[in-house]
Amino acid sequence: MSDQEKDTAEAVEAAEAIAPEAETADVEYTVEEVQAQLKPLSQNAFVRFWQKILRWWLGVWYSFSDKHPKLAPWIYKIFFFIVFSYGVTIWQFIVMAFLPAAFNGMGTDPVGWPNTPLVGDQMFVIFGDAKGWGPFIAFEIAVFTAQCINFPLQRNITYRSHGNPWYQAMWYFIGWVLVSLFTNTIWGLCNAYLIHWGSPDIVNTLLKTILTGGVSMVIFFFIFMVIFPDNNKMAKKARARYEKLVAANADSEKIAKAESKMKLWETKALKSNTESEYFKAKSQLNAAVMKYNTLVKASEKANRKAENAEEAAKTQNSEKAVAKAEEAKQKAAVYPEKIEKAFHAAVEAIKARDEKKIAFEEAQGVAA
Repeated sequence: MSDQEKDTAEAVEAAEAIAPEAETADVEYTVEEVQAQLKPLSQNAFVRFWQKILRWWLGVWYSFSDKHPKLAPWIYKIFFFIVFSYGVTIWQFIVMAFLPAAFNGMGTDPVGWPNTPLVGDQMFVIFGDAKGWGPFIAFEIAVFTAQCINFPLQRNITYRSHGNPWYQAMWYFIGWVLVSLFTNTIWGLCNAYLIHWGSPDIVNTLLKTILTGGVSMVIFFFIFMVIFPDNNKMAKKARARYEKLVAANADSEKIAKAESKMKLWETKALKSNTESEYFKAKSQLNAAVMKYNTLVKASEKANRKAENAEEAAKTQNSEKAVAKAEEAKQKAAVYPEKIEKAFHAAVEAIKARDEKKIAFEEAQGVAA
């Protein structure tokens, strides 16, 4: 038996010993069934530590989300957007630190377009580079691979979009081309001056990554708002348009199109909402079981302290020791009620998770 299995078995045994009424408090679930809801932690101590941190944080986050339903989605989007954007910016820097060397054979003369004099003997280029085609090709490869990483992360995690991925990827590519034109123009100006001033290559690479990546990040935030729209808002707008056309006795073809669009967005909203609620319910279930386990372990510790204090009181036979033993017994006495409440909360979390799972699977079927 692994250490994780031993810990689980001991927790179950302790829970049954401390609060036997919990097992019969709800005939649908036993202590073992509640304990089984919590996915076992990794055997690796390092991974297990971060799993515990993640479970704790998810519990805190979803509690905050319940209290601030309007603010939480914005915090979520901005946080992951920045994390992923800076993550791919780091990727670009790493690629640009090494990849240009692979194109050294392409020469170092200024090339590109419009290739017009700017400062000293340095040229202004948008497509190309003041140090040859090599750095330009390496930069475009770095940026393109970064976008290949960034797009699925932003789509599936930050915005949780359920739109047509090929359609969204097309507009993302168009946006990337336009943003690249803009950032390349900025860099074309800066690069010529940096080289003219004798700035080291590694500094230039860092500045290029930060400048172009930072500008791109700001622009892409608004691009994402367009290609990954909020399904609930779009569904609300589509319904309002449909109802407006119906009320105005509009052409039947227009009404039919509006109805079709309304149903499409409502289906997307249903899918994204049920998905979000399902994952939220799973996390809240983990938090509920973890709280239950924590109380069980705390109760064990309190009972041991009470037993030790009682033994000490018998041995020392002093008023101080007796008072300490009584205090320890009172602290231990509050845990059975807390454990029973935590057990009921875990049971309710299981039911909520199961309900959300059914709703999610039904929505998946509707959207299919």
